[in-house]
Amino acid sequence: MNFSDQKLGFVDYLYTLTDDTGIFQHSVYGIPDPRKGYTTDDNSRALILAVMLLENFKEKNFSKLISEYLAFLLNAQNENGTFKNFMNYQRVFMEEEGSEDCFGRCMWALGRTISSPAIPENIKRTCQHLLNKSLENWPKLTSPRAKASCIVGLSYLIGTDEITGHIETLSMELVSQYEKYKDGDWHWFENSMTYGNAFLPWSLFRAYKILKKDILLKTARESMDFLGENTFKNGYFKPIGCNGWLQKGKTAAEYDEQPIEACETLLSYLEYYKITNDKKYLDHAVKCFCWYTGQNAKSLTLIDGETGACYDGLTETGVNHNQGSESIISYGIALMEISKLIALNDQHVSQR
Repeated sequence: MNFSDQKLGFVDYLYTLTDDTGIFQHSVYGIPDPRKGYTTDDNSRALILAVMLLENFKEKNFSKLISEYLAFLLNAQNENGTFKNFMNYQRVFMEEEGSEDCFGRCMWALGRTISSPAIPENIKRTCQHLLNKSLENWPKLTSPRAKASCIVGLSYLIGTDEITGHIETLSMELVSQYEKYKDGDWHWFENSMTYGNAFLPWSLFRAYKILKKDILLKTARESMDFLGENTFKNGYFKPIGCNGWLQKGKTAAEYDEQPIEACETLLSYLEYYKITNDKKYLDHAVKCFCWYTGQNAKSLTLIDGETGACYDGLTETGVNHNQGSESIISYGIALMEISKLIALNDQHVSQR
């Protein structure tokens, strides 16, 4: 499968959605909506995407995006190391402190940026400065998704006993939570499956690669397989709908399906594939990507042919034609990851 033709339009829209403050949170169709302002959530994920773009295409303007998104995080961090999240168009933060999940996403972004060989040292120092300020907050985390995001962020920085210790503590806390809620045919970390589900097993796959603890791999595999049982229908990927989610003992909500779920599930399946070398997990990752391009419950593409952007999701009546930042970032990260892995596989085949 060739994904290269999709690159240009999606990058153009990323610039459309970004001003000199950061990336806008929402849009009205294909036009940024300043009334809804910005979030640290979106700017942290946009930082990851900009880093991936710089790694793949070495273009100067991507360095500018990296600086803008990182500056947003710098402005958002409190003195105690936590982060504010919602900012209005007047550049005023609307809260004193964001959620733990926001904190975790920032850790993911900082770790990913520091680890990249394409990033200048000056930018890495800024990331390390933000990361160092955050450290005292790690033991206080209660959200499983915040813990998972932190594990992923730290997994890019392995090299010291302190980092390894943080990864082990956080990953074993997730294992304990899984064991608490696992019950019969229910193999999950909570009594419901809601948003960002795949991040939980993904973090344990990454922790396993570092710590080599069998319990981490066992928990990651069981939970990821359970997620797959609930999200692959009729040969295509169907994320759990956000209008009710999936409560234990009940039927999963059909809609709305959101682009971020396809991206994060793809990331977890790619990790699963790298550990097991089982091609069925690569196939699942490709199907997650193909959700964007029309292999989904509605047989509708999520990619706007005019803007190159990603629509905000699938609803019961069709496509949500708004094109916010979470959607384009999720699509962009998924595109970068899947195209890189398939290119490597093609290279290995040609060398045989």
